[in-house]
Amino acid sequence: MISTTTPTIEGRRITAYHGIVVGEAILGANVFRDMFAGITDILGGRSGSYEKSLREARAIAVGEMEAQAAELGGNAVVGVDLDYEVVGKDSGMLMVSASGTAVTTE
Repeated sequence: MISTTTPTIEGRRITAYHGIVVGEAILGANVFRDMFAGITDILGGRSGSYEKSLREARAIAVGEMEAQAAELGGNAVVGVDLDYEVVGKDSGMLMVSASGTAVTTE
């Protein structure tokens, strides 16, 4: 399935619109990962553990969105928007949401 942030897909004609589709993922932060991320922040550099969590959450959210589009009869999602938030007590959870419009293309 093609998912794109653009409103159209180059070289394909949209023949039907099926509505808005959404996928969400909420992942808990691990206390050890938090501790090592804090060390990384102090020493400088990137936090590989948080980056991995972001990638996992994004993949889950996009996968759910695409599955919902397929259930509606779509073969693509256009106008995709990704949002990242921290939620929960002490901002201990990471939420990623993906939304777009399910369409059928030729």
